[in-house]
Amino acid sequence: MFSRWDFKPLLMDGYVDIIQPDLSHAGGITECKKILSMAEAYDVAAAPHCPLGPIALAACLQVDATSHNAFIQEQSLGIHYNVGNDLLDYILDRKVFEYADGYVKIPQGPGLGIEVDEERVRKLAKVGHNWKNPVWRHEDGSIAEW
Repeated sequence: MFSRWDFKPLLMDGYVDIIQPDLSHAGGITECKKILSMAEAYDVAAAPHCPLGPIALAACLQVDATSHNAFIQEQSLGIHYNVGNDLLDYILDRKVFEYADGYVKIPQGPGLGIEVDEERVRKLAKVGHNWKNPVWRHEDGSIAEW
């Protein structure tokens, strides 16, 4: 689902209690804010989906700060697919996303409140990545789901 028009029928028909729009795929800050505002009118909570990088996370936190129905923010800090290339590696001040007791402060700097390490981004863009979904197995050797 990518726009408020995709979410509207679900909200109108009362099919959901929580929505998870992905700001990076749903048209950015403005569209995501509109989706959350529409959901608020239907008493539907929001848990924005954000498995990508620090820019997406900073943008989501800004939207969360202005949305009464945002109750949790998904993020991928320290998750298995970031091993060796955590999203904090791409910003200059890692403290911006320091969590304490399950909470993070809204970045306060100019713009989204983060400063991207452009030199590192350029360097890693030349290298690329070879990440693949891990294949997890149970003790008996059968494939396990995420």
